[in-house]
Amino acid sequence: MRKLVHLAVLCLLVLSLGCLGLPQSAIASPMSSADTFSLNNLTLPSSTALIARSSKKSNAADRKLGTEFGKKTDLNNTPMRKFRQYRGFYPTLASKIVNYAKKEGDYKSVEDVLKIPGLSKRQKKLLQKQIDQGNFTVTPRSEIYNAGDDRYNPGVY
Repeated sequence: MRKLVHLAVLCLLVLSLGCLGLPQSAIASPMSSADTFSLNNLTLPSSTALIARSSKKSNAADRKLGTEFGKKTDLNNTPMRKFRQYRGFYPTLASKIVNYAKKEGDYKSVEDVLKIPGLSKRQKKLLQKQIDQGNFTVTPRSEIYNAGDDRYNPGVY
């Protein structure tokens, strides 16, 4: 019994040392001590430096989000999921808005959305309310936001 306990303790000790990752000497090519990696010598740029670097670089999508497009719902470019923020729009009215733009071409003005055939009086009232509140905008169709011509599931989660 005593040997079994000693064997169990030895196994646990070997297992714990293996899990801790003792240093091993298996190196693909010889390295000098100056070439070895050490966390003590590792320096990372400060977070303010990262912010300064990232603010200088932007792409077309980020620049457009900084305009009216980022503050309002663009009828020509916004994915259907964004219409969920408006009560009564998702999914039926939102799909009508997206389908009309896909079939008939881009909206030229915000009021063009009221020309969608088959809108009920309630849907027109909902649309007019959002137009009056200034929640919609119209910008030219952009490939950046319509890649793959899929406004139903553009991969934005």
